[in-house]
Amino acid sequence: MTYSICACDLERREWGVAVGSKFLAVGAAVPFAQAETGALATQTFANLRFGPDGLRLLAEGTSAEEVVGRLVAADERRDERQLGVVDRTGGAATYTGTACMEWAGGLAGPCYAAQGNVLVSEATVGALASTFAQTAGRPLAERLLASLAAGQAAGGNRRGQQSAALLVVREGAGYGGGGDVAVDLRVDDHPEPVAELARLHELHELYFGQTPEAEWLDVDTALAAELRERLSGLGYASGELDRDLAAWAGIENLEERVRGAERIDPVVLGELRRCG
Repeated sequence: MTYSICACDLERREWGVAVGSKFLAVGAAVPFAQAETGALATQTFANLRFGPDGLRLLAEGTSAEEVVGRLVAADERRDERQLGVVDRTGGAATYTGTACMEWAGGLAGPCYAAQGNVLVSEATVGALASTFAQTAGRPLAERLLASLAAGQAAGGNRRGQQSAALLVVREGAGYGGGGDVAVDLRVDDHPEPVAELARLHELHELYFGQTPEAEWLDVDTALAAELRERLSGLGYASGELDRDLAAWAGIENLEERVRGAERIDPVVLGELRRCG
């Protein structure tokens, strides 16, 4: 009742999982990932031990293929399980037990493992894999979301939709640089969870995305006057632009995009103009 894709971007040093299912809160059970280590999806009567055990093996340098083999061999209910793994080098492997409900199967290639069960047809897994390949060059989160949407458009789960999740890790990419989780978004119960997940990711990019430094704007005299006027109109008028901009950004959840008032992220400027 689930389809997923585990993948990595070795240039950006990102690993992640995207999953959709006719199952409540699929993000609480299926996706696992660890920066500079790998990513894993466990589904079809998911064996939740596969997550921590698989990541431990990956951290030890075990290949994706060997991780799948070892986890499956130790599981008495292996015929009912489905598993996808991507390792730190981009090696990938997928497994589908013989007792998984049709249609069930998977595809693995460089830097990805795609799998699904209780699907309308094999077209869903094919769409996951082909879309991931076709979106090379884009950030991993965008590629995973595009793959998930393509899988749903190709038929998805034959029982329908209910939940979806996106998990991406990169060393130091967490909030404030204090962790490695770049994206962790979940739609637990929704009539169109894949579309809703994409909407949440747009918000995530607004609040936590990173505009290239070269695109930031110098705050000259005219722009500084505009910022003061707009901030004042919103109730921020201490007389210190740095302080007022930071205070407003904190209320709007944009604090990760503000670094003083000598230069400004154009996304922040756009939001300030929209608000005031």
